[in-house]
Amino acid sequence: MSFSTPADAQHKNALLEPLTLPYASIPFDKLTAADYEEAVKEGIKQQNQEIDAIVKQRSTPTFENTIVPLERSGKLLTTAEYALGNLEHVLGDTLMMKALMNVTPLLSEHASNILLNEALWNRIKQVYERRNEATDLTPEDMRLLELTYQRFAQNGANLSHEDRDKLRKLNAELSNLTVKFGQNVTNGMKEPDKRMWLTKEQLGGLPQSAIDAARLDAKETLEAEGKTDDGSLYLFTVYYPSYAPFMKYSTERDLRKKLNTLYNSRSYGGKYDNSQVLKDIANIRLEIARLMGKKNFAEFQLQQTMAGNPENVYSMLENLKANYAEPMRREIEEIQNYARKTEGEDFILEPWDYTFWAEKLKADQYAFDEEDMKPYFELNNTIKGVFNLATKLYGYTFKEAKGIPSYHPDARVWEVYGPDKKILGLFFTDFFYRPGKAAGAWMTEYRTEYKDEDGKRIIPIVSLCCNFSKPVGDQPVLLSPLEVETFLHEFGHSLHGLSAEAKYASISGTNVYHDFVELFSQFNENYLTQKEFLDSFAKHYKTGKKMPQSLIDKFIRASQFGAAYACMRQLGFGYLDMAYHTISEPLRASSDFIEFEKKAIEPVKIFDTVEGTAISPAFSHVFSGGYAAGYYGYKWSEELDADAFAEFQEHGIFDKKTADKFRKMLQAGGTKDPMELYIEFRGKKPTIDALLKRDGIKK
Repeated sequence: MSFSTPADAQHKNALLEPLTLPYASIPFDKLTAADYEEAVKEGIKQQNQEIDAIVKQRSTPTFENTIVPLERSGKLLTTAEYALGNLEHVLGDTLMMKALMNVTPLLSEHASNILLNEALWNRIKQVYERRNEATDLTPEDMRLLELTYQRFAQNGANLSHEDRDKLRKLNAELSNLTVKFGQNVTNGMKEPDKRMWLTKEQLGGLPQSAIDAARLDAKETLEAEGKTDDGSLYLFTVYYPSYAPFMKYSTERDLRKKLNTLYNSRSYGGKYDNSQVLKDIANIRLEIARLMGKKNFAEFQLQQTMAGNPENVYSMLENLKANYAEPMRREIEEIQNYARKTEGEDFILEPWDYTFWAEKLKADQYAFDEEDMKPYFELNNTIKGVFNLATKLYGYTFKEAKGIPSYHPDARVWEVYGPDKKILGLFFTDFFYRPGKAAGAWMTEYRTEYKDEDGKRIIPIVSLCCNFSKPVGDQPVLLSPLEVETFLHEFGHSLHGLSAEAKYASISGTNVYHDFVELFSQFNENYLTQKEFLDSFAKHYKTGKKMPQSLIDKFIRASQFGAAYACMRQLGFGYLDMAYHTISEPLRASSDFIEFEKKAIEPVKIFDTVEGTAISPAFSHVFSGGYAAGYYGYKWSEELDADAFAEFQEHGIFDKKTADKFRKMLQAGGTKDPMELYIEFRGKKPTIDALLKRDGIKK
C-alpha cells in the first residue's frame, strides 16, 4: 500500500469530500500522507472559523451558543489528526512520519490559540459563573461545562498576555519534543545495532515457535536489504515478540545479556539518542507548571485525576511497596538459590537471568511451562473466545465487515452490535508485528462516539493493535498466556470506546481520568484464569481437548510466584515518572540522568543498573505517550479492577445483573466523577484487599 503523492493531477483528497463509506468510515485506500497533512491544515482553518463565529456573537453567552458549538467544532481536524497520528504509529511509513512532524507545531499552536483565546474564555467564564441559573441543563451538560471551564483555567486562560505568549511557545516546543522522542524510540529499534544474528548452534533452549519466527525475520530482513539468504541465520531483535521468548528460554547466558543490554539501551546514545530530549521535556513541563502557579508538573497534571495530588500518588506507591517488597526479596532469593544448584554457589542473579531462571523454577516447582498453554491459544480461536467474552457479559456480537477498506492488509474490520442488535461501532484489529510498526500493544480511536445535533448516535471507530508473531507457512499462530492477557487488556479498552453512550465526544468512551481508564482493560485480564471462560475457546489446536483445570491451577500458582517482582518493577516506573515530574529545579544539560534515574528507583530497586543501559530514553509512556505523572495509574487501576472482579466472583463471573452494572460504567465515559461511578457499581469505595489476595500476598 503506497502513501506517496499520486501522479494523477486530478487526485482529490477524500477527507475533504463527504465520507460516503458505510458508517462514514475513512477511505484509507484513497488517501496519501499528503492528504492527511492537507486535511489537518484545512481542519485548523475550519475550526478557527467556527471559533470566530462563537466569539463574534452579540448575544449573551449561554451553554447552547458557546459551550455546545465549541464542543462540536473541529470535526474535520479531529478526523484527520486521529487518522494521521494512528497511521504513523501502525505503519512506520517515512512519509507519514514527515507529515506528522510537519503538522505537530501547527496543532500545538492551534490548541494553544483556542485555550488562550481571551474572547472565548470570557464567554465560557460567563456561562460557568451563571451555571446555577440555568435550570435546563442536564447533569451531562453540567459536567461538560465544568470540565470545559477547568480545562481552559488549568491551561492558562487566566494568564497575562505576556505569559500566554510564553505558554504558547512552551506548548509548541513540548509538542515537537514528545513527537521526536517517540519517533526516536521507533526508529532506534529498527537500527542494525539492535539486532542479533545467530546460527543454529546458538539457539539452545528456544522453543520451535521462537526459532521459526527468528528464521522468518532473518529471511525477510535479508531479502529487504537485497542480501542473499542461505537459510543459516536467525534474527533476534528488541521487538517484544522476538525479545521475550529469547530471554525466557535461551540457555546462552552471554547472548541473553547481550540482547538484554540492546533492549535496555534503546535510544540511549547513537543516532536516535533521547538523553537530552527527555531532560528538555521534563524541564519544559516544569516551566509550564510554574507558569500555572504550581510547584511542579505532577501537581499541575494531577488536578483532574482520582489521585488529585502527588502526595496521594506517593502514598499509594509506598503502601504497595510495604506489602510487596519483602515477598519480592524472597522471590529473588529463592530463584538465585535454585539457579546455584546448577551454576554453583558463587552465581549472582542478574537482570538477564531473572526470566530464564524464574521460568525454570516454575517449571520445576509448579510443573508449569508457558509453552504447555500455547497449543490451547490458537489465534483464530482466541479471537472468537475474547469476542465471546463481550457476548456473554454484555450481549455484544461481532461480524466481519465487508466493503470497508482497512489501512493495511493485516488489519481486519468488524461491525460490533449491541444487545438490541443495533450497530455499536466499527472495530479494527491489527495483531501482527511488522517492521516500522510501533512496539507493544494499544487501543486507539479514529472516531469517538457522540450524539449529533439531532440526537443521533454517531458510532465510534475503534482500533486494537498488537505485535504477535506472524504465521510461518501453514503453521498456526499460538499465543502465550501473556499475549492473551495483552489481547484481553486492549480489548477492555476497546469495549470502553465501543460501549460509549454520551452526548459529547470530549467526555465519551475512554475520555476519563488517566487513573480510571485502566480499570476496564485490567478487569478483562481476570478472565484468563477462569475455566468457565477458557472452556469456550481454549482447546488444543491438534486434539480439540479443553484446557485442563490442573494446567490453569499451575498457571495461577506460577503467576502468583512472580507477582511481587512484577509489582515492584511497575513501582519502579511509577517512582521514576514521579521523580521527573516533581523536580523543583530544571535538569542541567550537563547533569547525569543515569544518576537521577538510579536515585529515583532506589526505593524499589530490584537489580543494580547495568552500565550502558537506562529506562528513561525509551520511557515512551511518560515522554511521548500521555502518561506524564500518570504511570502510577496502572497500579491505581489494578486495585480497582481486582476489587471490581471480586464482585463478579461473589455473584458469578458472567452474572447478568453484575455485568449490567459494570456496563453502565463502560457506557458512562467521563460524564460522571469516576468515584461516583465506581461506588454506584460496587456499593463502596475500593480497597487493596482483593489485589493482595489475587497476587497471593495475603491469604
